[in-house]
Amino acid sequence: MQSSDGHPRGRGGGSEGSDETYEGREPDSAAPGATGHAGCSDPWYDALASGWGEVDGTGALAPVVPPARREQEGTARAAEVYLEVQRSAAFQEVRSRYRRFVIPGLAAFLTWYVAYLVTAQTAHGLMARPVAGAVNVAMLAGLGQFLTTFLFTWAYARHARLRRDRAALDLRWNTEESTRGHGGGER
Repeated sequence: MQSSDGHPRGRGGGSEGSDETYEGREPDSAAPGATGHAGCSDPWYDALASGWGEVDGTGALAPVVPPARREQEGTARAAEVYLEVQRSAAFQEVRSRYRRFVIPGLAAFLTWYVAYLVTAQTAHGLMARPVAGAVNVAMLAGLGQFLTTFLFTWAYARHARLRRDRAALDLRWNTEESTRGHGGGER
């Protein structure tokens, strides 16, 4: 038997034919349309990956191809709900809390990063100054870049957990409840 790239497969060192047994079985050469070489007679080979043969919520078999979503039905109402949420005071508060943290944090981090790069390129004497043994200012500043990355990540996650997540989850819950039955919020 040969693989798709033409090289022989298997454990043997010699030529291998299509009449060899695979795990004690004969190849399925008696299948209709067999041409003498091993083919794929697996009944699941061409099965669709869309839930074919699975049971839906009612206990009946799910259709082979799921029905198309009804795009016109209820979509206009769902879009109105999302626009309402976007205009709501609660959504605006979540967005402003996000911006009040991210914009200053991003500005501080980029300033620190650019200062590190400029100093490394222009002040060679300062960056080469030894601090302790073989450790110099450049090594400490480079490690400081990693440290501030982790600190900003931690601060962002903490800020999100304490000041935004609860309000965002309430908004999501209300949105899902409002769109249920209107063509949105269903999966």
